Amino acid sequence: MADAATVLPNAPKTIVCDGNEAAAWGVVLSRPDVVAVYPITPQSSLVEYVSQFIADGTLDAELLNLDGEHSVLSALQGAALAGARTYTATCGPGLAFMFEPYVRTPGLRLPMVASLVTRDMLTPQCVWGGQQDAMTVRDCGWIHMYCETVQEVLDTTIMAYRIAEHRDVMLPVNVNHDGNYLSYGVARAEMPAQAAVDGFLGVKDVNWHAALDPLRPMAIDPLTGGAGGPGPSMFVRYRKGLCNGMRNALRVIQETHAEWGRLTGRHHAPLIEEYRLDDAEVALVTIGSMTGAAKDAVDALRSAGKRAGLIKVKTMRPFPVEAMARALSRVNAVAVVDRAVSYGWNAGPVYQETLGALYHARHMIPAVSVIGGLAGADITDGHFARCIEMAFAAAASGRAPDGPVWLNEND
Repeated sequence: MADAATVLPNAPKTIVCDGNEAAAWGVVLSRPDVVAVYPITPQSSLVEYVSQFIADGTLDAELLNLDGEHSVLSALQGAALAGARTYTATCGPGLAFMFEPYVRTPGLRLPMVASLVTRDMLTPQCVWGGQQDAMTVRDCGWIHMYCETVQEVLDTTIMAYRIAEHRDVMLPVNVNHDGNYLSYGVARAEMPAQAAVDGFLGVKDVNWHAALDPLRPMAIDPLTGGAGGPGPSMFVRYRKGLCNGMRNALRVIQETHAEWGRLTGRHHAPLIEEYRLDDAEVALVTIGSMTGAAKDAVDALRSAGKRAGLIKVKTMRPFPVEAMARALSRVNAVAVVDRAVSYGWNAGPVYQETLGALYHARHMIPAVSVIGGLAGADITDGHFARCIEMAFAAAASGRAPDGPVWLNEND
């Protein structure tokens, strides 16, 4: 762990750290007022870093060490309603224990930021990386952004506060990075100057709309709905407002990434990244840290004369349907690689979203569902080469395989 006294920069500075420490530095630079924590593998070292920064005085924040994840998010709801910028992190069973306040947070339109250090879910017992936890809660009203690199973890953590607190959004954000592969993977990262981040994020104003404030008395989260009177229309107003906030987030995410790029010189794809897609015949769709190996596979096949490309999903919620539809309209087949399972579809969740985007584009091409990397299993460039060859075969035959391809089934 880097020495805080020498790292908190007045100018940009290079550090070497793992993904969990990168997220912690992103938190420090964002200056939250209240941090609530409960450790769980592979997130534990992240909140340990943040806790140490608070103990050292590097971060001036109130630290709440609580009895479980349900209490963690419940306490932060109160803090946000009182006007505090907040932070927490969790994953796996901790996210499951947090579920009740988790689904309540977006309805309250609280602009929180929480890291999900993704891992596979029970059962069978597993503490290793996957994306089943985050994908399971993808439709609870939180914005979800996935990171490919350690640098992207640090930068996206900071950008998440600007997105969440934008007056046209006012929704909580999950910054997701893969357990094991990014949480413990060490790489070089550039830290921006504190003054630059302060200017980028601006003045904290998180409870202008709903507050626990004796000077502005109001009822928070009253019972609403029912079959008569103003209840049904009021409930629809709340649901529609949340959907509008999600729609607005697509624009705000792009604006925020563009401004961050101008500030730092680092340009991360805000919604999706297109890689070697201009003349591609087929494409891979990836999400998270798997993308690096997938790009290597694309490069190798390009060297062999095969026109393959890649689409990386950065923003999963709200799903960037228009951007995805435009990208997919240029290829003849696609293989979608998921690190999670949608049991009801016998496929991966990103695959489901891809089908929706294809329908939106009125571009009915073969789409192969591939599931790999469950419970920490590795997805190699060899695996991705196989996926690309399946996409070429589907393009030639006009038909994708029935059911998903399970990459690690025979490893």
